[in-house]
Amino acid sequence: MRFIITAQAGAQEAGGGAEAAFDEKLFAAYMAFNEEMHQAGVLVASEGLNPAARGARVAVSQGARQLVDGPFAESKELVGGFYIIDVPSLEEAIQWALRAPCGMGSDDVLDIRPLTGAGDIPPELLAIIRSVAPTWSASVWQARGPAASSKP
Repeated sequence: MRFIITAQAGAQEAGGGAEAAFDEKLFAAYMAFNEEMHQAGVLVASEGLNPAARGARVAVSQGARQLVDGPFAESKELVGGFYIIDVPSLEEAIQWALRAPCGMGSDDVLDIRPLTGAGDIPPELLAIIRSVAPTWSASVWQARGPAASSKP
């Protein structure tokens, strides 16, 4: 099963205050953790996200899209980074998250959520997906192995 572990600020960081000074040892701990997960064969992807001020937000209302200016009011809810891991169970995903370094300014809370696989999608929707997006769906589910590509 694939899981995404997202990192965001904890309650004590909710004010969106000044960025903390760069900590080289903490950064090295993150990279060592990435290497450990890679060596264990569970890491699919891991990225940090730049501050929200360097991004954009598009809002959709009644089908109309418009660019919404920042800064974002609820900075505590912004994701600071993520890991995508492929492990057999939620319990194993939790064990990896419990070992993850924290403290780069926006990662005091780690959320763990399963990613949707083909087995989670009703057969009638799978048929639509395979019909409308055949190359994309084949590439996604083939990359995830036989369990993800089989019909529910």
